[in-house]
Amino acid sequence: MVILISLLLFAIFLALSAIHVYWLLGGKWGLAASVPTHAEGQPLFRPGPVAMLVVAGGLLLMGLAMLVRGGLIQIDWLPDRVGEWSVWAIAAIFLLRAMGDFRYVGFFKKEKGSLFARMDTKYFSPLCLLIGCLALLLLLIA
Repeated sequence: MVILISLLLFAIFLALSAIHVYWLLGGKWGLAASVPTHAEGQPLFRPGPVAMLVVAGGLLLMGLAMLVRGGLIQIDWLPDRVGEWSVWAIAAIFLLRAMGDFRYVGFFKKEKGSLFARMDTKYFSPLCLLIGCLALLLLLIA
């Protein structure tokens, strides 16, 4: 079970990282729905190449943390506590993201009419909740 959860989380993070690299390289699929917007349709922010690269790298590192926690890879110089704390932090980040900011993102958002908001309700927030719960489960059983 530990191996399955670790591999599933790694696959999710790898896919999310790959999407960000795709956008970094100029891809357009899904980009319009990836950023929260104001009610009038203006994006709240416009991520640049550096931001996309940082997010892609961070997601890949999160996936590797799941493999470490699941015992599938070992990093001898990394204390066990750091790996455990990393997974706790990842779980918290994604559970808080699922809950949202109560305005533009998450299950409790007020702005619900934009393309991002609809995608967030259907896909992004449930995925964040899944990641957070699976990370917590991995912490409990590994």
